[in-house]
Amino acid sequence: MKKSILLLFSFLITAKFAFAQGPITGIIKRSNGAPVPHATILIRGTTVSTIADENGKFIINTTPETPFYLQVSSVGYKPQDFQILKVDDVPVELVLVENALLDEIVVTSRRRSEVLQDVPIPISVVGGTQIDQSGAFNVNRVKELIPSVQLYTSNPRNTGINIRGIGSPFGLTNDGLDPGVGFYVDGVYYARPAAATLDFIDVERIEVLRGPQGTLFGKNTSAGAFNIITRKASFIPEASFETSFGNYGYIQAKASVTGPITKKLAGRISFSGTQRDGLIDNVRTGSATNDLNNLGVRAQLLYKISENVAITLSGDVTDQKPDGYAQVVAGVAPTLRPAYRQFNAITTDLGYTLPSLNAFDREIDHDTPWRSGNQLGGASLNIDAKIGPGTLTSTSAWRYWDWDPSNDRDFTGLQALAKSQNPAEHRNWSQEVRYAGDFTKSLSGVIGLFYIDQEVKITGTEESGSAQWRFSQSSTSPLWSTHGLFEGYGIYTNASIKSQSAAVFASIDWQIIEKVHLLPGVRLNYDQKDVDYIRAARGGLETSDPALLALKNGVYSSQQYVADADETNFTYSATLAYKPSRRINAFATYSTSFKPVGVNVAGLPTVNGAAATDLAVIKPEDTKHYEIGIKSTLFDNLIMNLTFHNSDIKDYQTNVQSPELGVNRGYIANAEEVNVKGAEIDASVKLSNSISFYGAAAYTEATYVRFTNAPLPLEETGRTENGVQVAFKDISGGVLPGVSKWAGSMGAEFSTPIKSISKDTKFFIAIDGSFRSSFSSSPSPSAYLNIDGYTILNGRIGFRAPYGISAFVWGRNLLEENYYEQLLPAGGNAGHYAGVLGDQRTFGATLRYAF
Repeated sequence: MKKSILLLFSFLITAKFAFAQGPITGIIKRSNGAPVPHATILIRGTTVSTIADENGKFIINTTPETPFYLQVSSVGYKPQDFQILKVDDVPVELVLVENALLDEIVVTSRRRSEVLQDVPIPISVVGGTQIDQSGAFNVNRVKELIPSVQLYTSNPRNTGINIRGIGSPFGLTNDGLDPGVGFYVDGVYYARPAAATLDFIDVERIEVLRGPQGTLFGKNTSAGAFNIITRKASFIPEASFETSFGNYGYIQAKASVTGPITKKLAGRISFSGTQRDGLIDNVRTGSATNDLNNLGVRAQLLYKISENVAITLSGDVTDQKPDGYAQVVAGVAPTLRPAYRQFNAITTDLGYTLPSLNAFDREIDHDTPWRSGNQLGGASLNIDAKIGPGTLTSTSAWRYWDWDPSNDRDFTGLQALAKSQNPAEHRNWSQEVRYAGDFTKSLSGVIGLFYIDQEVKITGTEESGSAQWRFSQSSTSPLWSTHGLFEGYGIYTNASIKSQSAAVFASIDWQIIEKVHLLPGVRLNYDQKDVDYIRAARGGLETSDPALLALKNGVYSSQQYVADADETNFTYSATLAYKPSRRINAFATYSTSFKPVGVNVAGLPTVNGAAATDLAVIKPEDTKHYEIGIKSTLFDNLIMNLTFHNSDIKDYQTNVQSPELGVNRGYIANAEEVNVKGAEIDASVKLSNSISFYGAAAYTEATYVRFTNAPLPLEETGRTENGVQVAFKDISGGVLPGVSKWAGSMGAEFSTPIKSISKDTKFFIAIDGSFRSSFSSSPSPSAYLNIDGYTILNGRIGFRAPYGISAFVWGRNLLEENYYEQLLPAGGNAGHYAGVLGDQRTFGATLRYAF
């Protein structure tokens, strides 16, 4: 196998062109259709060139065998490569984009190529160059560039992506819920949120769509979508190799090779490997944790049957094995439990002291190893066939995700929770068929069918250690300290969830009259889920004493339930767009959306000693969304876009904290009503060919309009009324977790040619920053689980070229900001809580060679 891969690499790198004689004619134009005089045209990989005349026309008499690239350049325009697939008598038209023109970014968010500023949807785009210059890059980096995006991860499984504060419940992940933000790579839906922690490999651009997009994408996206496009296999041989070194032992290597295998078959293979030492010191073991250990490979085969039909077979494998995602105790909140049940009283009785009372000393003494084995990958077959005025696309995909964790969920060096882990195996296959295109001069759109079948199997273990009795002690009975009563006692889970989803969706763009467009969309969706949950409580001291058994059952108990749910939803959207000129595009949207029905698959709270099975099925979210916006190109070098949005959500799916250890610290429930509203502004300006700026800001208000059975905040654990323990609280009017009222990003770059190295090489210096105001890190507002606002500043300097050598140095969190990304109560709610720490300052250098 290794020999075959090496042979393929060698073949792709050394592939040569066979030259043939034959004229090719064409015309060079600018974006408004006017000719570009005296442009230089070069056949890439050769010395054959010519210069266009004053009318932009040119002819080259010697051409290589197709396909090949023409490199076109002219003063005041971006140099561009154009692929020529065949030579015939029809002149080719090649359009150059002016250096000062910023609105010519092309996106495929509506399943066809369009100029970004023409699309009446708020979309942000992160380009491949920006990705390549940022070191390890995943969605966690995207949130620094796009203020409306939030990502929270205490480990790959417990990862949530939100847009405008909604999408996934804040906190622990429950496999019985679908994410509200769609995550697509080359048209393939990635079903599990763990994908968000992966390093992006060979990415051309990332398109982030804000607001419901269920009429455009196969899987329903109630809050927005990530549309990620990778670089494609090419018939022109190309290769790039990159290596980076940084502090904390950071090493990253990337490679990508593409080229022809036969006249109609091309291949591309890309590799990424990342390692870094840990950022948190474990004083018990004397080693650092929270390191990086990632490997990823992506391969493509492109079979070009004809000019109208292409088949792409893709596969990817990612293996992450970090010793990581440890959290550090960030503080202790007094609860309403008796004094002997407070964290400080417990640790005093056990003779224990935290290694540090300052989380940003980055010291832990955890006695259970942290492991976050995260493997995922899959294969897809994509067929594109141009039929009539549009393209028929079929995307078939199979994906897997294997999760192998080990956690210290008491966050201390005490043997309280000796084990807390939920290994999972996920498998899914999906099929999407759609037809999209410009059907007439005034009508374009997309219509599609989608189906996905998923299964997740979970084998969980939560096991007590020698100190668990003191954390669980709920009375002054001396029986709690019975030697060995809880040591090795825990719950062992086998659970599975099977789900199917099918949909038909359609969206059209109809020009009613000149400059006015109506864009209706519809979606009919069916979801079905079946869950089988069984856990057994066992271990600890073997006893027949009823009093001791009662204590054990009060901490952990066996539980079993079977639940199923199905739901059919019809949703729709309507957008009215008005484009009085190429510089202004105003739009207003009303849409309905939903998040599918859910099922709890991580345990349920007990009522009178039995599982509360009425909480097993979670109602679907029902969203009514309003949006108005304007996209403006005020000048050729200035873009400014403004959007106002409002979402009213009924039966909002949210996390409920539980002081019961056996519920895995929480479960999913419905809040009666939530409102999210706000405003967003995006701007970019190019002051000259050398200086450019961008900025974005978001204001978001997200509140529980009505949530009467919310969990108690951490500090109210143990609350009683008239001697009866209270489990819930009315938090209507409170803020949603994870949402900052204000967030922003800003960046600038200066670049200038270095002709002494090569004509395409540029020196550059760039800086970018992001800001978030304070936000709640608790499902119910808490005085202790609020995260202060913070600012992150990043920079890079060096020289780059599309081909040849590029080199630059980079730094992240240059101001060494200490900040939390998340605060989490420990299992059992003893009062202590831990923080997911943002990385300290990191820096390094990158060297790249491409040909």
